[in-house]
Amino acid sequence: MKKIALPVANGILCPHFGHSEQFHVFDVEGTKITNETILPPPPHEPGILPRWLSEKNVTDVIAGGMGQRAITLFNQQRINVYVGAPSKKPKELVEDFLNGTLETSINLCDH
Repeated sequence: MKKIALPVANGILCPHFGHSEQFHVFDVEGTKITNETILPPPPHEPGILPRWLSEKNVTDVIAGGMGQRAITLFNQQRINVYVGAPSKKPKELVEDFLNGTLETSINLCDH
């Protein structure tokens, strides 16, 4: 089973990972979404989100932009990171990911 997390603001993917209002976490079996959980993020402090999502058994993160340090911290937690995703609804992005049609571009975060 995979768990895919996305940072969300105003109902769509948040362009800056650390500024999200909530995280949508999708449980996935094969190519089917089996559950969606919406979680408020913990209070912001450097390095907390990779640990927090790892504790939630997240295996993959889809983001618009994320700093290189955060990507490294996620990778250390054995969480795959996909950056440069477009601002769409979280479920649409996960469906694109599962169908192999998720389009990513440049990392929208430059620090």
